[in-house]
Amino acid sequence: MLHHRFAHPGGREYCHAAYSNATRWLHLTWSGVVTTPDGQHAATELLRLLPTSPVRYLLNDNSQVLGPWFDSLDWLQRLWAPQAGRLGLCCVAHVLQPHTEDDLGLLLRQNLFAGKFELQFFTSRQDAEYWLRECQQAVSC
Repeated sequence: MLHHRFAHPGGREYCHAAYSNATRWLHLTWSGVVTTPDGQHAATELLRLLPTSPVRYLLNDNSQVLGPWFDSLDWLQRLWAPQAGRLGLCCVAHVLQPHTEDDLGLLLRQNLFAGKFELQFFTSRQDAEYWLRECQQAVSC
């Protein structure tokens, strides 16, 4: 079981990463205000940690984020996603912040992560977990 916490210098946690051997998922819980440098730092550190525990499934939960989520889609697409894909990541369930369903339409117009891993967006964590369980049964990656 992997646990890693990312916090601001003042001690306020903005991301908790936990790998469960039972589900074989990496579960990221983002909370509070997450700036672009915060998001990039945590995502980069997670790439460093991934090779120690091969991770195929990621539950990325933004349901506790306040304010705009970090604005790094270009960075995620160009730098993070190819590296994560090479390390074995194949299915990502992304739980949106509450009341950001309009962002979903924008994100779905382009498949920014095609060829790297499968990505689905959800408004509830329960739906995201269900989809990841389905992926584990259907996908051999």
